[in-house]
Amino acid sequence: MNIFLILFLAILAIAVLLRFRVMIGLAILAAGAVMWILNDRSLATLWSSAVETATLPRTYDLIFALYFVMCLEVQLRKSGTLKGMVEALNRLFSSSRITLAVMPAFLGLLPSLGGARFSAPIVQAASEGMNISPARKASINYYFRHIFETSSPTVPGMLLACAIAGIHLSDLVLHLIWFAAATFIVGWFVLLAPLKGEDHVKKEVSTGASRLADFGNVALAISPVVLNILLMLIFNMPAGIAMGISVLALIPTFYFLKRPVPIKDIFLEAFDRKLLLNVVMILYFISLLSGTGVLDETLAALKALPLPTPVIFAMLSVLVGLLTGMSQGYIAMAMPICAAIAPGSLTYAGMAMVFGCIGQMLTPVHLCFTISVDYFKADFFQSFKQIFICEAILAVIFSAWTYFTWA
Repeated sequence: MNIFLILFLAILAIAVLLRFRVMIGLAILAAGAVMWILNDRSLATLWSSAVETATLPRTYDLIFALYFVMCLEVQLRKSGTLKGMVEALNRLFSSSRITLAVMPAFLGLLPSLGGARFSAPIVQAASEGMNISPARKASINYYFRHIFETSSPTVPGMLLACAIAGIHLSDLVLHLIWFAAATFIVGWFVLLAPLKGEDHVKKEVSTGASRLADFGNVALAISPVVLNILLMLIFNMPAGIAMGISVLALIPTFYFLKRPVPIKDIFLEAFDRKLLLNVVMILYFISLLSGTGVLDETLAALKALPLPTPVIFAMLSVLVGLLTGMSQGYIAMAMPICAAIAPGSLTYAGMAMVFGCIGQMLTPVHLCFTISVDYFKADFFQSFKQIFICEAILAVIFSAWTYFTWA
């Protein structure tokens, strides 16, 4: 059967099941079943994909990273630090809309799936008193978290991309840093500018003591994020271990500051069985993509199309991003082709990063999307529409920029 027809039927299965409010993980797993039935039908593939999912260190690193981020959210919320940080930022910027954009963007520097779960309560707190739909809240949280996805040296995908393509990390960051600014501006006009009438934040004048307390709340709230990044960069720790250390470090810190949070509450309230099951099912789907041969056949079919190489490369990056929902996925598939087509080319490397990210942002396979929609109890398709508008604009901007600056 034609590989593009298989992909269409798999995507259709996801869309239909989501319409019937089926859990996202199950819907994506159903798409994997469609691919397996139409392209493989080998029980050995199901077993080998399950074994791969169960034995890959990535699986446990992601699960533990996500769990510990939820633990961290419980700590910050129950200690009052989260609320204090939002209030301090509102006084600093005199606009809730800026807080809604800046905090997810900052937390996007955290190279962990759980960052979307961490920023979601901040978006919820910052939007209190504003008439914002759950779908828009989910879109804001999801979109602004990925502002630096293609230009941050702390994002694992960037490190992997540079290693495969044979280019220096700083060169790629400088090549794409303008795109982060463009992403912020587009998101502001599409998602936040319409909320101007709802943005009623009273400017408060802080005394010296209250200003110091505000800075303390902000510093305390962001300290585990900074610690997490430092542990991964300096000691090369996996995200799950680094985040676990950050959570444990906050326990005595809050007791010292007389903001104790019961240890039982931290570790029990953070356990979200539905969310963790979604993670496992999505990871199994990604293993099925390779095991059934769908990913390899898709790449081969794209390369056989009678189109210019840059167009094919952009399509390939978008499609792999759509299928895997992970930066490591489209980078692992697109960057080797980039290195073969034009070794050391920042133009092709930039295309792989940006178009792969656009594909990643437009798929329910992306766990951050799942997390955001689930947290805000949002309508998936309403959120998707808002994200699609942003990504379509960005695709046009980047395509035009690449065309006129091709080197």
